[in-house]
Amino acid sequence: MSAYVVFIRDETLDADELSTYGTLASQARGDHPITPLAFYGDLEVLEGKSAEGVVILQFPTLEAAKDWYHSPAYQAAKEHRMKGASYRVLLTQGVEAS
Repeated sequence: MSAYVVFIRDETLDADELSTYGTLASQARGDHPITPLAFYGDLEVLEGKSAEGVVILQFPTLEAAKDWYHSPAYQAAKEHRMKGASYRVLLTQGVEAS
């Protein structure tokens, strides 16, 4: 069953750190089965607080998403994301289409 990692960027703190994160995060993709579904596109808040941007990544399973997130390459990138902006990161399981 598919799984989704959702990144919600609330506030940029350091654009240079975010740039470094972007480079390292793209390299961290490696052989991980990631399908980007949304990547900082136009955003309209319908309810709740606003965000600077949203990324949604699809994985074939929860385990595949966790393997990518906890990989040494992504963890190295994550250090720069955390210095560069405040984010909320969610992992959620998808549903089977019927």
